[in-house]
Amino acid sequence: MTLICPARRQLLLGLSGVALCSLMPNKALASRSTKGIRELSLYNRHTGERNDGSYWVNGHYQREVLADFNQLLRDHRQNIAAPMDKRLFDMLYTLKTTLNSNNEIHVISGYRSPKTNSMLAKKSGGVAKKSYHMSGMAMDIAIPGVDLKHLRDAAISLKLGGVGYYPRSGFVHVDCGPVRHWS
Repeated sequence: MTLICPARRQLLLGLSGVALCSLMPNKALASRSTKGIRELSLYNRHTGERNDGSYWVNGHYQREVLADFNQLLRDHRQNIAAPMDKRLFDMLYTLKTTLNSNNEIHVISGYRSPKTNSMLAKKSGGVAKKSYHMSGMAMDIAIPGVDLKHLRDAAISLKLGGVGYYPRSGFVHVDCGPVRHWS
């Protein structure tokens, strides 16, 4: 697996690359604009938990808010939390802005442990064996009040990573991997 870290535009390999990106100073991962606030409201459909907060303030990621988001996005089957890629939160924020939506984002799946991913892959052909969920780089989402096709089209238009469309299951997959899309 290859990860492109936008702050450095260097190719990094495997989970060590994810770890390296997470160790960079918070400001290095922020956009060119250092003013403003980025907020998200998240709802985990499996646990019923909600969390909202300003995860980025004036050029700095807010560690406590991100830690709370990571807990909400944990693998609920194994009760294991892992650090989610900050670019995912930026992608969700940009997606909400593009859609002009203030509705909370419903999360169907965030982080998945290898054990959970293996179990799901055995049950469904739609689960990748080397899923970005296991690296904290993917989420399956829906936004109430936003048509799923419109959500998919908006995510594809951003060209920020992968977008999968699962209308029968009622969600759109977004990830920080290479730009691509599938149905």
